[in-house]
Amino acid sequence: MKQTPFERIMNGLFKENPTFVLMLGMCPTLATTTSAINGAGMGLSTTAVLVFSNLIISLLRKIIPDRVRIPGYIVVIASLVTIVQFLLQGFVPAINDSLGLYIPLIVVNCIILGRAESYASQNGPIMSAFDGIGMGLGFTMALTLLGAFREILGAGTVFGIAIPFMTQPATIFILAPGAFFVLACLTAIQNKIKNGKKKAGLPVKETAGCGDCATCGKAGCGGKFFDTTVESK
Repeated sequence: MKQTPFERIMNGLFKENPTFVLMLGMCPTLATTTSAINGAGMGLSTTAVLVFSNLIISLLRKIIPDRVRIPGYIVVIASLVTIVQFLLQGFVPAINDSLGLYIPLIVVNCIILGRAESYASQNGPIMSAFDGIGMGLGFTMALTLLGAFREILGAGTVFGIAIPFMTQPATIFILAPGAFFVLACLTAIQNKIKNGKKKAGLPVKETAGCGDCATCGKAGCGGKFFDTTVESK
């Protein structure tokens, strides 16, 4: 069934949120979310690359040969990441210094390559761009939320602003173990809400397809992230 641009955006924000639902891009999710501003910076950088990589790959989908499509995608993504890194260095050097190596590593982020393979290579440029917007904003929302919780609990601040009642923050939350703990708690809360709706008989949006994206190879399934085969045309 054909979707609207708004549905593609909502799909990335909630139905197939890359962090809380699909559990993709865990490396930057856990490593860069020591603060809300770092999470937002990483998320927005990834969003910019997602939107333009989806758009360009969709425009070139009939030109790039199947046998070299993955290297072709990586060349496009790497070029966009380089542009984003130069812009960060020029206009927001503090964010660039905080994120460090994780900006160049956007090139191998499985969210970006996954959307290029599963969606942009099979759909038109407009819908592909909106798919990138939705997935990028979903990733940004998740990283900002995770970073905000970790910053509040671990440093007693949020976006650098001190919170008066947080006089004795627990430093562990801005360390590596705290990242796993906060992510697990936020995911558990989301699952609790979904299960509560199911028990109440309310409609719940599920992940596209069978829900097992790692082994899914069905053509046309929006959750087909890891299947790198295509049918011969």
